[in-house]
Amino acid sequence: MPAKHVWLVVGLGNPGTDYADTRHNAGFLVIDAVAAIWSITIHQKKFNVEFGRGRIDGVDTILVKPQSYMNKSGLPVRQVGEYFKISYRDMLVIHDDIDLEFGRLKIKEKGGHGGHNGIRSLIGALGEDAFARLRVGVGRSGNDGNVVNHVLGRFCQQEKAVLDKVIGRARDAVETILCQGTKEGMNRFNDRRIHISS
Repeated sequence: MPAKHVWLVVGLGNPGTDYADTRHNAGFLVIDAVAAIWSITIHQKKFNVEFGRGRIDGVDTILVKPQSYMNKSGLPVRQVGEYFKISYRDMLVIHDDIDLEFGRLKIKEKGGHGGHNGIRSLIGALGEDAFARLRVGVGRSGNDGNVVNHVLGRFCQQEKAVLDKVIGRARDAVETILCQGTKEGMNRFNDRRIHISS
């Protein structure tokens, strides 16, 4: 049996080298950053997810990376949540968002899917939308306007120059949510952005 209050932190993305370091894998990148600084090894596999368990500033936490591809994330996340008996109110989902400019973060306590296939799958599988989200802005394409090409594309050089800073702030946001609550996270991180040097 897990401790009474355990956080399930889910980073959304697509598995495999073809999708590594793409904008759609922002959730995976943040999970990896959190795991690295808190020495949590993500090597366990169950229900088509990779996960690791550890403590983040004293908070019992399970970090999860679904391996089922973005639009089928819901079922494996539901299964691992049920296995560890974690309430969806203690679940944080990290995902990319094209409606936020690159570098901007936004925390929400619940809401619709906003056209994001990973969130759509989660809401469908869980039967509710009452889970916290950390949205990582990746912006929209300024060229052909093709959303799929944009989110499945890799970060441009201008974005790469500040990507570590963006992921670092997202990692800080995760820690704040887990240790101080979503309201404090919203106060500290919503509507702030990383400015890209021209």
